[in-house]
Amino acid sequence: MLNRALKLLRTYHQLSQTELAGRLEISNSYLCEIEKGSKSPGLDLLARYALVFKMPVSNILLFSEEIEEPFGTSERLRISAAKKVLRILEWIDERELVSDNA
Repeated sequence: MLNRALKLLRTYHQLSQTELAGRLEISNSYLCEIEKGSKSPGLDLLARYALVFKMPVSNILLFSEEIEEPFGTSERLRISAAKKVLRILEWIDERELVSDNA
């Protein structure tokens, strides 16, 4: 889920992977792996995301699924809400792409 949120942050700000990788001081291939979900960013990299996008790291961490078991009610609610927010943002992003290509 975190990978989807990070990709949406980039696309919302209309940055290419190459542009964002440069700002984050990482390779383009590493950014691609993060956005695919095959690699997980560390807290230091999330702090750089926060600087680039001018937002608290805690906002980004809302979309992190790595929570210790057992899930409490508040944790399940947080994960459920985060997934719904991501779906809405992805839908908006897709709609904008369709209207831009029309």
